[in-house]
Amino acid sequence: MSALTHWLSELSGPVVYVVVAALVFAEDAFFFGFVLPGETAVIVGGVLARQGVVDPVWLSVAVVLAAIAGDGVGYEIGRRLEPRLIGDRRRAHRVEKARDLVRRRGPAAVFVGRFIAFLRSFVPAMAGASEMPYRRFLLYNALGGLLWGVGNVVLGYAAGAAYERAESLVGRTLALVAALLVIVALVVWRIRRHRERNS
Repeated sequence: MSALTHWLSELSGPVVYVVVAALVFAEDAFFFGFVLPGETAVIVGGVLARQGVVDPVWLSVAVVLAAIAGDGVGYEIGRRLEPRLIGDRRRAHRVEKARDLVRRRGPAAVFVGRFIAFLRSFVPAMAGASEMPYRRFLLYNALGGLLWGVGNVVLGYAAGAAYERAESLVGRTLALVAALLVIVALVVWRIRRHRERNS
């Protein structure tokens, strides 16, 4: 995560919005989350918001819209490519079980799936393949995307604040230790000089 934070912090504010939103969209629409989970990018964005690189409100808006749009694309992929999702018989059985879960627990699966990395990429396609009405899907997708997006930005922002406090505390502690070492060194030096004079 530190490498991603460093890389994003070197970008200009508008580019950070685009990159974070693109990673969230790609995770949801094209199963990109197996390479880099979108929530990692969002949390890093929240840390950068704490540092003043981006605005947390606009970052939240970008993330939520990207999450909803990405899931919408995933839904369409599932609806249009259902036979390819099924493939061989073994996969067909697993897909059918997932589809059955979405049919039985449709809205809950869409909402909760947003918060679980594997399901976040998979549930929208299954919702489309199971022919869940798009309006129902959109409602729970939007609710999950809103809570997930804002929550992760706030989490990153809070982590950035905690890091700053820890950094400040470590800095003060190191300064205190350095001062104590200097004092001890001076005391030892004075004692040695005193002994040398008396010997």
